[in-house]
Amino acid sequence: RPAVNIAETDHEYRVELAAPGLEKNDFKIDLHKNVLTISSEKEVRNEENNENFMRREFSYNSFKRSFTLPETVNAEKIKAEQSNGILTVHIPKKPEAVEKGPRQISIS
Repeated sequence: RPAVNIAETDHEYRVELAAPGLEKNDFKIDLHKNVLTISSEKEVRNEENNENFMRREFSYNSFKRSFTLPETVNAEKIKAEQSNGILTVHIPKKPEAVEKGPRQISIS
């Protein structure tokens, strides 16, 4: 299972998933209702032919991680990028969910 970092800023949530050796086409990202699922399945084949022997090794690497998103996210604007073995998913907040900063409330 790959390691995941989740960060929150004023404008978005960011999910960073460490998956060295995987390319962007190896990932599948689905959103169903308010559950974001990141998965991957990759087959690796190693074959070695020598004049005295033949060796084949097959391995399958797969994972699936799911995250329940709050109602305050803008699901239509979720985007993802992959670079240097890190998949980053940007999950923006709806404008009304963005904190406007502290304010003073007067007492009447």
